[in-house]
Amino acid sequence: MSNSSATWRIVLFRAFVLVAFAVLAGRLWRLQILHSGSYQLQADANRFRLVPVDAPRGVIYDRYGRLLARNIPSYTISIIPSALPKAKEAREAVLSRLSQLLDIPVSSKTASLGSSGTVQGIEEILEQNTISPYLPVAIKKNVDKQVAFLIEEENLYLPGVIVEIAPRREYPTGSLTSHIVGYVGYIPAEKVQDYLDQTEEGYTINDQVGLMGVEAAYEKEMHGRKGQKHIEVDAYGREVNVLAIDPPQPGYSLLLTLDLDLQHVAENALREGMQRVGSTAGVVIAMNPQTGEILAMVSLPSYDNNLFAKGITAQDYEQLQSDPERPLVNHAISGQYPPGSTFKIIPAAAGLEEGVIDYRTKITCAGKLLLPNKYFPDDPTKAQEFKCWNPWGHGALNVIDALAYSCDIYFYQVGGGFENFTGLGIERLGEYARAFGLGEPTGIALPGEAAGLVPDDRWKRVNYGEPWVTGDTYNAVIGQGYVLVTPLQLLNATAAIANGGILYRPQVVYRVIDHEGHVIRDYTPEVIRRLPVSAQNLEIVREGMRAAVTRGTAHRVNLAEIPVAGKTGTAEYPGPRDAEGNLPTHAWFTAFAPYDDPEIALVVFVSGGHEGAKVAVPIAAQILRAYYGLSLLPSEELVAPPPGD
Repeated sequence: MSNSSATWRIVLFRAFVLVAFAVLAGRLWRLQILHSGSYQLQADANRFRLVPVDAPRGVIYDRYGRLLARNIPSYTISIIPSALPKAKEAREAVLSRLSQLLDIPVSSKTASLGSSGTVQGIEEILEQNTISPYLPVAIKKNVDKQVAFLIEEENLYLPGVIVEIAPRREYPTGSLTSHIVGYVGYIPAEKVQDYLDQTEEGYTINDQVGLMGVEAAYEKEMHGRKGQKHIEVDAYGREVNVLAIDPPQPGYSLLLTLDLDLQHVAENALREGMQRVGSTAGVVIAMNPQTGEILAMVSLPSYDNNLFAKGITAQDYEQLQSDPERPLVNHAISGQYPPGSTFKIIPAAAGLEEGVIDYRTKITCAGKLLLPNKYFPDDPTKAQEFKCWNPWGHGALNVIDALAYSCDIYFYQVGGGFENFTGLGIERLGEYARAFGLGEPTGIALPGEAAGLVPDDRWKRVNYGEPWVTGDTYNAVIGQGYVLVTPLQLLNATAAIANGGILYRPQVVYRVIDHEGHVIRDYTPEVIRRLPVSAQNLEIVREGMRAAVTRGTAHRVNLAEIPVAGKTGTAEYPGPRDAEGNLPTHAWFTAFAPYDDPEIALVVFVSGGHEGAKVAVPIAAQILRAYYGLSLLPSEELVAPPPGD
């Protein structure tokens, strides 16, 4: 090889080395100088993260501080998408092992079909809920502790999978208070955008919110404000250090007006009373008539709200939904029923105030009344017969006697008139019924309240294409026909009579406090309206209700120690007739005590429960005895048949 050839090779080699070093230098300059900022950001994004911290939800207590709802720790298994292996086989291995541990399919395509359709797999959960590749996506909540510990033990083989401890709602009193307390759950699909639009509240798509009861009604107060923490993670996405934290603001807690002891008593008394007559549904509500505070509210059948807090199964939900007695419905505020003779307290007050009757007015009850046909007034064969519950009649009665013995004939005439006696008519009767709070929601802070129905001529023409007739008024004035009320509406009307004429808005929340116990808001009584009835006329109605207890249809609640006033009711409703051709009936009783200075008012409703005097009154007697610390009656004394409606 010539010297010149060797020299050229050395020169070319040196040139190649210089170019290579120049390229490397340029590349290093580009990486370390020109783009160093962006790469540093990417590195920090992998290493440092801002993670939201859920705020503890407010706790719920009864009026004496006993727990009705609280937060307990639960284990959530989540995946950080960016920390999953990039290689397909490694990723599949992680998801497959997680699928075995959590009993969730990797993908819905590989899952078996159940009664509720295709099971959602891990892949679908990740696809639908990933907001950022660096934020954890919850795969399964309320995981068994042992499973959570096993996943922690295998963390080296499950990159991207983390175990989080999150609060879960627990309801210590379960079905006893579920209709009032309610439950939380994931945001319904149709309301997701509404919650996300509340930017100042910080809701995310995976948040749980109140769905029923006070959990829903006071969602804004109870959910709190999310915090966030700045953390450092390792190569597997696990937290290794907390650099900074903005602590969450806990939600406010609620003290309800509810007395848990009275709630227990009311439920036991109602359940026993229902069992005696084979009823499957009933309601008891107790209220302070001087303030509108709800002391007890029982609706049977009930449900365990812990099922929803844990994540209810499709089978359990289907069972609750298919139950004909609708245990998920709070019948105290959503059930609409004919009130029967308990309604008579309203035409009694209206008749007195309108001058249709006074306390001396007497009407004779012979057990039945023949209402002439307006088209054939002189033809007795075309007259319509209206009966009193007492086929032998009550004789001559004034309004106090009529309330005491619940005489239908008396109130037929007060409401619709007869012969030369002019009654109220449906328009005036409807005005007073609405003044007592019927035909509209009471405004209690619980979702799902029904309005009831106060019918009139226009309503009947629109719904049936027929005019209102006197017979319709006869039915309405005794709480039958088209009239519908909720148990809460009837109780509120009774409370207004008890307290001298003030219709309060029923309240279930007594106080709002923060997590340190400081009072944020005290609730004061809220007046809806004053009844358009004089104190003198209300006192006459009260006397009639007292007479119903001392010598009338409600004598089973005539306590020697505490003077009680009340009104019984037995309401027919459409259904299969018995062997004697009678329609099935609901049993009602509404009352207040003590008579001179009322501190408790209550209503008892038993569906398909025969007569109010025989079924509802003994239940009320047991509740009042317990409330005042009196000895309870033996069960055999509760079924003795008193006379009455």
